[in-house]
Amino acid sequence: MKKDLGTLEKVDLREVWESENEDFTPWLAREENINKLGQKIGLDLEVEAQEKRVGKFRADILCKDINTDNWVLIENQLEKTNHGHLGQLLTYATGLDAVTIVWVAATFNEEHKATLDWLNKITDENYNFFGLEIELYKIEDSKIAPKFNLVCQPDNWSQSISREAKRIEQGEVSETKLKQYKFWTELGKELQAADTPLKLQKVYPQHWTNIAVGKTGVHLGATFNTQQERVSAQLYIIKNKNWFKELESQKDIIEKELGEKLSWQLLPEKAASRIALYRSNSDIENTDDWKEMLKWLVLKLEKLRIVFSPRLKNLRLDSEEGS
Repeated sequence: MKKDLGTLEKVDLREVWESENEDFTPWLAREENINKLGQKIGLDLEVEAQEKRVGKFRADILCKDINTDNWVLIENQLEKTNHGHLGQLLTYATGLDAVTIVWVAATFNEEHKATLDWLNKITDENYNFFGLEIELYKIEDSKIAPKFNLVCQPDNWSQSISREAKRIEQGEVSETKLKQYKFWTELGKELQAADTPLKLQKVYPQHWTNIAVGKTGVHLGATFNTQQERVSAQLYIIKNKNWFKELESQKDIIEKELGEKLSWQLLPEKAASRIALYRSNSDIENTDDWKEMLKWLVLKLEKLRIVFSPRLKNLRLDSEEGS
């Protein structure tokens, strides 16, 4: 049976957003849209501020990379890139100590793309510069859909194994750090192959990794403790003790749904709280046990997602700290 196909039409950005600061920036800062941008560049982003003042200027969007707690600065415009926005971008980055800079525009001039490429080349791997073009499309009378096109990016982690190996040879990085990176890389592959929407973005040689769960201020996490030889799957709540208490009030129902007991840790002396599951006898140095450790993590992270995701959406806005 033949089906008629529609025609994909490109929509002018100004038909949807008349103003950059009043229309486009608030749209981009919404959780679902900043998540789409983050997925495109391989980062889990949480918006910290819009129109952040830096001297006499205002930066469009300031985010945190939840995997590293580093600043991410987003500068956006609804037309072709220009020298003025490039200058503002570098001014903001200096004033805010941002380590990842994201420039979103309708189109990129070749000289500006070349500038970002050059900045990625001359700075070390702790600094990242991205360029993205945004387009809008529709099919006949359908809803308009955005599309991000990555036009400029830094060297990514695809070369990091060889980099880390070289550093080990030079005595700069431990074997344990390299194993950490390889372990999380394998977890990313296992999640990719599993029947779950959970995905790792960029991984790092450290004892934890985080996964976005669709709620600003909350993420899923996986950790391992080499001294206690255990791994954990956990829900990590940042800077909001009231949200933790609201979830803890449903403890019995949650644990019944999950089918096992959780470790509820308010951590009153720290900004964050966690709700965790632990697997003992899990030593990262024992690579023969990695398969079972990874299998356990995928299973538990998915169970946590299923149980907590609907509850996270219903957390009260008036439960914000300080309210």
